[in-house]
Amino acid sequence: MEFNVKKLASDAGVFFSRAMQFTEEKLGQAEKTELDAHFENLLARADCTKNWTEKILRQTEVLLQPNPSARVEEFLYEKLDRKVPSRVTNGELLAQYMTEAANDFGPGTPYGKTLIKVGETQRRLGAAEREFIHSASINFLTPLRNFLEGDWRTISKERRILQNRRLDLDACKARLKKAKAAEAKAACEGDAEHELRLTQTEFDRQAEVTRLLLEGISSTHVNHLRCLHEFVESQTNYYAQCYQFMLDLQKQLGSSKGEIFSGTFVGNAESASPAAATSPPAVAAATLPAVPTIPVVPTIVGVPNTVAEGVLNPSEVKPPASGTRRARVLYDYEAADSTELALLADEMITVYSLPGMDPDWLIGERGNQKGKVPVTYLELLS
Repeated sequence: MEFNVKKLASDAGVFFSRAMQFTEEKLGQAEKTELDAHFENLLARADCTKNWTEKILRQTEVLLQPNPSARVEEFLYEKLDRKVPSRVTNGELLAQYMTEAANDFGPGTPYGKTLIKVGETQRRLGAAEREFIHSASINFLTPLRNFLEGDWRTISKERRILQNRRLDLDACKARLKKAKAAEAKAACEGDAEHELRLTQTEFDRQAEVTRLLLEGISSTHVNHLRCLHEFVESQTNYYAQCYQFMLDLQKQLGSSKGEIFSGTFVGNAESASPAAATSPPAVAAATLPAVPTIPVVPTIVGVPNTVAEGVLNPSEVKPPASGTRRARVLYDYEAADSTELALLADEMITVYSLPGMDPDWLIGERGNQKGKVPVTYLELLS
């Protein structure tokens, strides 16, 4: 008990001495041991690294999981050292709803078939998102957290110790200065010099330990740079997968759209009156969805009847006097034969329709080149 009381009194005395020294420094009444410029630069670099690492970590977490409630739940599981439960992604949930809707509407109906195709693509997108989140968490977020919760805590601890050692050193310097100024206190002066040597040694040792830790920030930057490259690679693969999935889906929908609409036309024609059945333009106007279309020119001089039969000779096709539009190409397209026009993404072409053409195709012109182009690869401009 006596030992504890003495230790408590000693600790209280040290704390009081440090508080006095700190207060006098702030008031400009005491000298302060300054660290060298290199050491100060190391401290500033470490603080900058810590601050930006925290911001990048938090914003990456928001990017990977926009739902704040889900982030809080994952944080709690992590602190409790428990495995985070698997969570369905938004894409997978949408895929589930689309599949269930297709079963209710009828998987054999045009709408049901399309829902199944889109739902399958959404499921693949959700799985790709899950894989990207998992990869980014392991290869990028975990190293950042390890730095903040490991290396930075050690650096902060050693910096606090160094600060205390500096306050003790400056307090000893002040006491020695006062002892030298006083007369007939040679014994006190000797004790003060001995204490100063001890505190100076402890300060130098702690400064060296802290310096080594701060210089390790360079290795931290190298490690985080490698992790950043892995994060970018994972993100690139994720978006490349998403692009390919959507491109495949667009091709599927483009190839099946004509069949779906054709089946719709046949069904409507069979159930309509004879007068209506003899008017295909009226049936098409009633059944086609409201999408941007190119006006069909009733008669074009020089265009043979083979166009209506699906055979196109580009050299024989002449653009109509009116009804042409400009279009921007969305994706690269490789022509299947000489009647088609190869496309490059983002280029501008002129398009128009001909009587009897498949509604999924238009005639495209680019300079002296001419050929059929798929509508799904174009963005029609006004």
